[in-house]
Amino acid sequence: MPLTLTCLDCAALNRVPAEKLSAGPKCGVCGAKLTDGKVRALNPKTLAKATKNDTLPLLVDFWAPWCGPCRQMAPQFQQAALALAPKARLAKIDTQDHSAVSQKFGIRGIPLLILFHKGREVARLSGARPRAEIEAFVRQHSPVSV
Repeated sequence: MPLTLTCLDCAALNRVPAEKLSAGPKCGVCGAKLTDGKVRALNPKTLAKATKNDTLPLLVDFWAPWCGPCRQMAPQFQQAALALAPKARLAKIDTQDHSAVSQKFGIRGIPLLILFHKGREVARLSGARPRAEIEAFVRQHSPVSV
């Protein structure tokens, strides 16, 4: 059964056969890799599209550049993204630049990680976390085997 993945670079929807996830599928529009384990910075439009349509778990880091714990966690988040690829994708959104996102999701403090799957929020984890805790959080709360 094909998976639906939003390109986190150009927001195009892509259908990818599940057995091809490990082969490094690319976006049919812009050619960006879809499951390479790189954390992508999202805008509100791409976030909305990905959280609504993606059939792979998507973990989003809600952060801001002035937040010390957010900056401290960034390398750990990137390492977790590499470890969880291609079964889950990790992205981030700057709550300073996109304050409406904070209101939409009821964010009271950052960093905040929200796991999405097939159009719904699955779980939240607040505070800066090490790589192992981020990975365990995704594996524990993901509706699919990660």
